[in-house]
Amino acid sequence: MQVRDCMITKVFTVKPSNTVKELLHILNSNRIGGVPVVDDKNHLVGMVSDGDVLRYLAPKPLGIAGLVYIIEDEELEEIIHLKLDTPVKDIMTKRNILYVSPDEEFDKTISLLSRHHLKKLPVVNRAGRVIGVLSRGDIINNISKKIISS
Repeated sequence: MQVRDCMITKVFTVKPSNTVKELLHILNSNRIGGVPVVDDKNHLVGMVSDGDVLRYLAPKPLGIAGLVYIIEDEELEEIIHLKLDTPVKDIMTKRNILYVSPDEEFDKTISLLSRHHLKKLPVVNRAGRVIGVLSRGDIINNISKKIISS
């Protein structure tokens, strides 16, 4: 079995210039946890996840050993509101982006996801364009349908 046999081809993506607010809308409205970041030619330039957003929006510790948080509720809302206009390029993963090709063997992809503790992998064709996404959930569904049910 190959990646093409179980990847999702309806891929939601963002551009590096999209804002965190726009990203959150895409993640929330489509009930997904991350998306590839692509340029104008749909080439993969990064990945961004709900975890990246949470790490960015989380209050930064102040004081000795980072144990003190001095932020009022109103201030926190204001800080988050200001951070929503940040471009995705400022919070996305840019280095060592892992991806697979549609021809990749399924077992190698499972190893890659588990070894690196990834939730999603973009599927990139030979031209470097994102043509799909493979998530842990997709793999579990396909194992259930194709292997266990047969």
